[in-house]
Amino acid sequence: MMTSDDLEFDRQHLWHPYTSALAPLPCYPVASASGCEIILADGHHLIDGMASWWSVIHGYSHPDLNKAAHIQIEEMSHVMFGGLTHLPAIRLGQKLVEMTPAPLEKVFLADSGSVSVEVALKQALQYWQGRGESGRTRFAALEFGYHGDTFGAMSVTDPNNGMHRLFKGFLAQNLFLPAPPIGNDEPLDQALIETWRQQLQAARHELAAVIIEPVVQGAGGMRFYHPGYVRALREICDELDLLLIFDEIATGFGRTGHLFAADMAGVCPDIMTVGKALTGGYMTMAATLCTRDVAETVCRSEAGVFMHGPTFMANPLACSVALASLDLLTTSPWQSRIENIGRGLRDGLLPLRGHDAVADIRILGGIGVVAMKAPLPVAEVQKILVQEGVWIRPFGKLFYVMPPYIISDEQLDRLTAAMRKVVHSLPLS
Repeated sequence: MMTSDDLEFDRQHLWHPYTSALAPLPCYPVASASGCEIILADGHHLIDGMASWWSVIHGYSHPDLNKAAHIQIEEMSHVMFGGLTHLPAIRLGQKLVEMTPAPLEKVFLADSGSVSVEVALKQALQYWQGRGESGRTRFAALEFGYHGDTFGAMSVTDPNNGMHRLFKGFLAQNLFLPAPPIGNDEPLDQALIETWRQQLQAARHELAAVIIEPVVQGAGGMRFYHPGYVRALREICDELDLLLIFDEIATGFGRTGHLFAADMAGVCPDIMTVGKALTGGYMTMAATLCTRDVAETVCRSEAGVFMHGPTFMANPLACSVALASLDLLTTSPWQSRIENIGRGLRDGLLPLRGHDAVADIRILGGIGVVAMKAPLPVAEVQKILVQEGVWIRPFGKLFYVMPPYIISDEQLDRLTAAMRKVVHSLPLS
């Protein structure tokens, strides 16, 4: 039982994400979670509109995932991956190779999404060392992109518009390409594509790779753009002999209505990162996949091996749950569920278009975004949302949802109704 002393300790000593130690935001104590609902310590039920930051796609406490965790923990919860292997890692690797675009053959099982990006960047650097071009030490990325909170990942995250601009002076100086316009109905901006080509051409001999979030830019602005720009960038990278990295941590495993955002563009990267939904939100785990050419060239570098090895790499417990989650996904009607979520989001959120406080409404697959003209006061907004029986975590000007795939129509209606209530009733001026 959580007491008031426990909550005061939390407030005084535990640091929550993006929260001030001087004036911490209120935290709501959770007792349990089931299906699409988070149950607070006082018994209040909240419909989860965040899928715990994109990850809990099957809902909480799913019997198949619980079973996989219980079976594996009785055998071994962890064993080092250096010099040892185990069946959960092998089976998960087989599944990932099967699911992802065909040229991606080598799988590096990492701890978290940010770490998988670090792995991808290091692979690109060692790739060029293996080709005898060790001067290729910079990366190109898109403005408004976001790739994680570790230092390598921060260095390829937009330094001006994103959340990491405070660290600008400490990070590697990379090249940032102008972001594609929001929307997928307009003709491609050929002038923009030509600008990319010229910028990449000018810097190609110092670039190790280009890294992007394909089709959906997440925490950097929840921007959705035309898949044709992904195809164009693949063509430019092929033309200039540059590696292309897709960060599919947020978009992978069905969130966009396609298994991967790469599928929307019909192209394959040289390196791909996946995470978040990989274990259905049960365990922290991610993976970096690359082509055989990338892997073999990395190992022709001076080290002769890929220089990375996390302590909890290929954790058997996480591998087992991830494998059960991917099996559950591929045997479920996930496409129709995402289509249904998209319909519900359009019905519930499009009526806000034209509201004085709203800049834009964006919906893609199982993602719904109300882009506000001004930042939302998080504590006030969350109080209203909790009173309405929903859990949504606004960030800056972004008021968005990406619920579990199993959400019911009634639950989705309650989510969007609560969002409308906030927009209509909160004093935002």
